[in-house]
Amino acid sequence: MTPPFAPTYGPVPPGPLAGPLQLLPVNAEAMAVHTATGAHVGSLKKVGGVWKFKAMGYDATGRMEPGHGPLTEQHNMAFATPDAAEVSARLLGALAGGPGAPL
Repeated sequence: MTPPFAPTYGPVPPGPLAGPLQLLPVNAEAMAVHTATGAHVGSLKKVGGVWKFKAMGYDATGRMEPGHGPLTEQHNMAFATPDAAEVSARLLGALAGGPGAPL
C-alpha cells in the first residue's frame, strides 16, 4: 500500500506537528509513525504484548537520535493496539497539554 504522503527521515521543522499522525507497517511488531506531511517522528513497537511509542529525532546532519524529537515527552507511551486515530489523538493531545496524557 502506498502512503498518502512521501515519508521523510530528517530533522522536523519547528512548529506544530501536522496531524493526524500516520502509521506505516514495518513488520508484525513495529509501525513507523509519521506526521500528515510525512515527517518521521517515531515508531510503535510491540514490547511484551504492549505497543509502546518510541520517539525519534534527527540531528542537523540527519542522523537518527532515538528518544528525541518533537514527541520526546511521549517516549514509551503505551497503547493496547496500533490504532492510528488513538495514537494520533493521544500523542498530539499530550504534546498540546490536553487529553492524551498516558493512562
